[in-house]
Amino acid sequence: MSLITELKSLDRAQRSAIWASYLGWTLDAFDFFLLVFLQSAIAKEFGTDIKAVSEALFVTLAARPFGAFVFGLLADRFGRRPILMVVILLFSGFSVLSGFAPTLGMLLLIRCLFGFAMGGEWGVGASLVMETIPPKLRGAVSGLLQSGYPSGYFLASLVYYLLFDHIGWRGMFMVGVVPALLVFIIRMHVHESPAFEARAKVRAPHWFAELLRNALKPSYWRSVAPTLRILAYLVVLMTAFNFFSHGTQDLYPTFLQKQHGFDTHTTGTLAAIMNLGAMVGGISFGIWSERIGRKRAIIVASLLALPVIPLWAFSSTPLMLGIGAFLIQVAVQGAWGIVPVHLNELSPPAVRGMFPGFAYQLGNLIASRNGPIQAGIAESHHDNYGLALALVAGITAIVLVCWTAIGPERRDVDFMKETSG
Repeated sequence: MSLITELKSLDRAQRSAIWASYLGWTLDAFDFFLLVFLQSAIAKEFGTDIKAVSEALFVTLAARPFGAFVFGLLADRFGRRPILMVVILLFSGFSVLSGFAPTLGMLLLIRCLFGFAMGGEWGVGASLVMETIPPKLRGAVSGLLQSGYPSGYFLASLVYYLLFDHIGWRGMFMVGVVPALLVFIIRMHVHESPAFEARAKVRAPHWFAELLRNALKPSYWRSVAPTLRILAYLVVLMTAFNFFSHGTQDLYPTFLQKQHGFDTHTTGTLAAIMNLGAMVGGISFGIWSERIGRKRAIIVASLLALPVIPLWAFSSTPLMLGIGAFLIQVAVQGAWGIVPVHLNELSPPAVRGMFPGFAYQLGNLIASRNGPIQAGIAESHHDNYGLALALVAGITAIVLVCWTAIGPERRDVDFMKETSG
């Protein structure tokens, strides 16, 4: 069957799960990326510099693995659907609270709490979808899910373009309440993961006590050694991935504002163009991964970023910067489009609600100093943000290619069969 035919064959529950998870990640990213447009304005109000405000990006990213672990465990115990609703309500609430922060220190605390809630969304939403749809559609749907991240960035750039000059940075965070409305859609239309429901029927009622008892047995640790090895591999992989993504996105508006002196509308327009490229890349490479494999798709996309870096980071006109921004994100998010399916297929079935998101967010934790690091590089070279962007993008693209090449791959895994087995 063709891709279109297979997509049409999905039932309502499967389609609802896809859209709920996609929109959850879109709106999660929307709330996160509002901050990247507002750093200059926040620094001005609190009488500090960009590097100090960029700590808000750091604490958000650093808190995410803790949220992924806690909410992932809860999703493996109580179901993907209810926990997904909880995390969406939480990160929406903390986004609104950000607009009321009286000091930079309080803003950092609120963004840390936002990051904790945000960390739970990706893993829970991705496991819900991957356990619900047919295996042959996982690559395409993976690309769609991951394109939710640039979709959120695109929405943030649009809201910045339209509203910032009228409502200021505090008003921008108030818009962050919108994702909470998604909870009503999930409540009405989304069903629980079939694989989770099947596993819940055979799980021991006192699962946590049993886990603690097993943890004291040497044989248990020998049995989980392969899982720990794959976790270690994926943490390194996701560290490179997060440097690749955040290293090309988070300080891009600052690069346009500080280095090129662009106004609100030009900055918002170029950021929107960048994210259109990201959506094209994520969906295209996700689909292509069904033909050439997960690893090859990641490697090809990462390699495509290298020749684009000079155009993207060192151009001087809005036209050339726009072309570079579009192309670099086709490559970066093209590689990222395979991440949801790749991590879920490599995950142990009993902890699929927690494992992919936890591995992802541990990588995020290690890469969470990216914003301050890039800001420091730029400021030490006379505010040359283009140099800082190019260095991180080039190095991480090469690391990503090499590390992906030596790693494992699984395709078309039958999640229901794993559960019954």
